[in-house]
Amino acid sequence: MVEVGGLHIGETRGKPPLPTVADVDVTVVRWPREADLRLRLAGQDRARLLVVDEGAAPPQVTDLLEDWVWTSADQPETRARMETLAYRAASTKSEPPTLDDDGVLRYRALWVSLPPVEGRLARVLLDRLGAVVSRDALTRAGWPDGAPGRNALDVHVLRLRRRLATVELAIRTVRSRGYLLEAVDRAVGPTGPLVTTLNGS
Repeated sequence: MVEVGGLHIGETRGKPPLPTVADVDVTVVRWPREADLRLRLAGQDRARLLVVDEGAAPPQVTDLLEDWVWTSADQPETRARMETLAYRAASTKSEPPTLDDDGVLRYRALWVSLPPVEGRLARVLLDRLGAVVSRDALTRAGWPDGAPGRNALDVHVLRLRRRLATVELAIRTVRSRGYLLEAVDRAVGPTGPLVTTLNGS
């Protein structure tokens, strides 16, 4: 049996002890007993694995830096969840994407060259990375003198989406509001969705 963060994980009859996961900066939180600690760690953007007492209701998880397992979780599951959280935590600390005056966008040691219109669209999205940018704001940025047609923005966002996927960035459609640029979670893998429609209010 191994003690992780002061908590014995995998302490169930007939199951092998769980090894420690080397160099993983993930805090183990007892749930629901340490709900206050969970909130403090979330406010500090710290990765946390909630270990849920048997019989307790599982927590609702909406943060990429959080996950949960039962106290009876086996070795492969606990290791995979802790390593995934550690990777996500490291990814959030990486340098943000940059776009130079020549239209070259760089992120995570990758780069892609953008045509002028797509470069102007990308710059607005980068300035508000992780936030919604309205269609009107993008249209004004892409075509200061007026868009050439009604569907011009849709066509260029589609092209930009494909280019940015090569540098692990994704443009999400926020229904009835606009678009949002964010990093792709590498832990999802190459089969994970690069395009998602988010419900807007």
